[in-house]
Amino acid sequence: MSIAPNFSAARALAGTALFSPVTIGLMKLQHRVCMAPMGRLRAIEYKPDEWISTDLAAEYYGQRATEGGFQITESTPISRLAAGYPRIAGIYTDKQVESWKSVTKAVHRKGGYIFCQIWHTGRATIPEYLNGEIPVSSSAVPLPGNFIGPGPKEYIPATPRALSVTEIGGILNDFAASAQRSLDAGFDGVEIHGANGYLLDQFMHDNVNKRTDQYGGSIENRCRFPLEVIQSVSSAIGGERVGIRLTPFNYWHGTRDSDPMTHWRYLCTKIAELPKGQRPAYVHMINPEYDEVLSKADKIKSLATSSVSETSAEEYSLKPFREILQSADIRFLVAGNYDGRNALPAIETGLADGVVIGRHFLANPDLPKRLSEGLPLNEWDRSTFYGADPPQKGYTDYPFYNQKDAAAAAQA
Repeated sequence: MSIAPNFSAARALAGTALFSPVTIGLMKLQHRVCMAPMGRLRAIEYKPDEWISTDLAAEYYGQRATEGGFQITESTPISRLAAGYPRIAGIYTDKQVESWKSVTKAVHRKGGYIFCQIWHTGRATIPEYLNGEIPVSSSAVPLPGNFIGPGPKEYIPATPRALSVTEIGGILNDFAASAQRSLDAGFDGVEIHGANGYLLDQFMHDNVNKRTDQYGGSIENRCRFPLEVIQSVSSAIGGERVGIRLTPFNYWHGTRDSDPMTHWRYLCTKIAELPKGQRPAYVHMINPEYDEVLSKADKIKSLATSSVSETSAEEYSLKPFREILQSADIRFLVAGNYDGRNALPAIETGLADGVVIGRHFLANPDLPKRLSEGLPLNEWDRSTFYGADPPQKGYTDYPFYNQKDAAAAAQA
């Protein structure tokens, strides 16, 4: 692994607001550099299409744990038919619960906190990994274009089946059960995956949800299922142990809402109005300008041209959501291309209580130290993001900072 000169922490951030304590639910964090949920596809198959976590995952999360730090796991299926991806450990069987215990113990040994991100993919999955079952969604609207699965390999998406109201109730139970299992595995709480074009997002975004019952049509109805999931999970384990990830400005998996500012304002208002015991400890969102393909300017322009509202490009912001949630004492985490140069302003300006970082945390197991001391950052290797041979490559072999090695690299 190499040190990338352009991936600089910019300056030492020790003593700044980024390294000040903050309480989120039951967690007393010592700094605000949070590790993002990142699917790395390194789980082991213990029976056909059933996957468990490993000691290698425990090493990976343990490497990145810090005293009073906060980590969120990769997306973790709540049932056998909730994912349909290979090499992703679930949280719905006793065997899986047992396998995650080595991860939580590794993090807790270093004084860190870790939440399990609980997940249902909905239509964004591959039928061959669902035992031939048809994927489910809010409506029978298929993914646009071909779907790139693990490998990578392209698949022609199946047209999903719209969930019945009874089935929605069953999924609510699955979310609650997986939350309790997460605590049994030693996790400090759960983050509900309501983002990135997966099932909850498929109910929220109006280009996917075409239902005409109580779960479709108006924004009130499209918010019903995500709100019920929050309430179900909070009732099971307590709202202080719950977070939710949302992506109003999402283009992943073909989701694109016509009026994200208006619609997610409504959702945040309803979250803030939940009874105190059912409110999540935090909401985690991705900045509007973040996109895997489009530049910042092109993403904002695309949002503006696709909206039916009068929102201008300059008005797309997470700030209104933050303000609504803050009024109910719900913490706010932000993600999307953060590093040592832009993480601190997110805290200082009041945009967020914590900054969630992915790729830099993958490539730098000691990222909080590097940001704190202004040290250079390792460059990530994208080719190993979703599996490698051996599996340690691009996973647990990124180096911790070493002054001697850094000096030698600078002279090379």
